[in-house]
Amino acid sequence: MNPPGLARPSGFSHAVVATGSRLVFLAGQTATDVTGTVVGDTVTRQFELALANLLAALRAAGGSAEHLASLTIYAVDLGDYRAHGKEIGQAWQRLAGREYPAMAAVGVTRLWDPAALVEIQGYAVVPEPALASAARLRPRSAPG
Repeated sequence: MNPPGLARPSGFSHAVVATGSRLVFLAGQTATDVTGTVVGDTVTRQFELALANLLAALRAAGGSAEHLASLTIYAVDLGDYRAHGKEIGQAWQRLAGREYPAMAAVGVTRLWDPAALVEIQGYAVVPEPALASAARLRPRSAPG
């Protein structure tokens, strides 16, 4: 939801109304490969890999990008992050689509792994599998 009284958002939504009955809390993800090594030498590449890791965790919990309700992005150089906003937005659209959850970006002095430039943490609202199946099977009512 992006009310007309607030500035037009770019790369986030002001509010997300979530429906569903399961909350999925997603731990902070960095640009690690399967060995736990941070890879990627730019904030854009690390954002893309961290987002891919976050989405993999969400898929394992039965969700997808459309279920994201809120994300917090921690960046060691917020100026660099902002300077690459267009490329970061393109990475978001490739991996998660054109809709955005509520989001915040926070500048930090460092992350757990000193090689990490960005970390993404958040939560999602995922429909119960039985409810999602019922919704797909429910016949649509005729226009009245």
